[in-house]
Amino acid sequence: MTHAKEFIKASIKGIKEYVPGKSTEEIAVGYGIESGNIIKLGSNENPLGPSPMAVEAVHNMAGTISVYPSVDAAELKRALADYVGYPEDNVVLGAGMDGVVDTLMRLFVQPGTDVIIPTPTFSYFGIAVGSAGGVPVYVKRQPDYSVDTDSVISALSDSTRFIYLVSPNNPSGNTVPEADVRKIVESTRALVFLDEAYVEFANRSLTGLVTEYDNLIVGRTMSKAMGLAGLRVGYAVVPQWIIGQYMKVTTPFAISRISVAAGLAALQDTDYRKRTIENVLTGRQFLSDGLSGHCRVFPSEANFIMIDVSPKKSKDVTEALLELGIIVRDCTSFRDAGESLIRITVGTPTQNTRLVDAITRILQL
Repeated sequence: MTHAKEFIKASIKGIKEYVPGKSTEEIAVGYGIESGNIIKLGSNENPLGPSPMAVEAVHNMAGTISVYPSVDAAELKRALADYVGYPEDNVVLGAGMDGVVDTLMRLFVQPGTDVIIPTPTFSYFGIAVGSAGGVPVYVKRQPDYSVDTDSVISALSDSTRFIYLVSPNNPSGNTVPEADVRKIVESTRALVFLDEAYVEFANRSLTGLVTEYDNLIVGRTMSKAMGLAGLRVGYAVVPQWIIGQYMKVTTPFAISRISVAAGLAALQDTDYRKRTIENVLTGRQFLSDGLSGHCRVFPSEANFIMIDVSPKKSKDVTEALLELGIIVRDCTSFRDAGESLIRITVGTPTQNTRLVDAITRILQL
């Protein structure tokens, strides 16, 4: 008798499960540490918490959650279009940027099509490609974790449908120069997805290039600078020809009424966003200065830094930090990241000081 599990798509069987950062709750239980003594610097969340205006908007909306949100969260889409400086016909939404990616996979990727992914980078894109039946084509980055542009172009084939670029890159924090993005976009008919989840903390955005190229998509999120990671609001700036097709396959009512209300409020709270960015810029420099004498610190334009703790192993250093109630991200789960890289989210000044002191002691042992 055939078992239902035999119906699982063959393309799914080879996918490695996504590894998220550890939660405060699991560390409290696993290490016997009071949750109030744990600092979480492993998931690139906003250490200032959500915008107070967003919290108030959620409270005000709570009594209406029995009603579906507006189609395609139209009011939030309009506000985001104003934020990025594009017409509404260039903006699409999803349940987090992951939701946008999943919709694009349904739209463009089918069994046998290739998607080029420079590694190490955010791993979910490869999972989304594989689940759609596509073939991830991994191209290793340069030793400094910059994109090897020539190798990406050399990997192109008639089957290539997407090239995935992250700027600033997760976990390395470096950006892709405009000249490299242009070179890649101009070298192919395939779509280039430029993931700018952390761009509010960077020197510049390349969103404006969408007006020049009909094969460039720029993904954005409200999880980081806007502090709405728990509400899953992602969006993308796309060429206008994609909009109608995207709406055919996107999940209906993907953005909840609560998320719409919080998103609108967060966009209006410019003081909160300014404080968030200032905290990241100051804290990022503090972490870099405090750790550079003990390990290699890579330049970053994100709300995190990446360090190399060799000759120690990242798993050993992260474990030692967990015992002290400090959660950071061991990068060994990232393809081609090796065994000595750690990603550290910029926290509050107090959290950053505690982190630097702890890593300094651990690396000196």
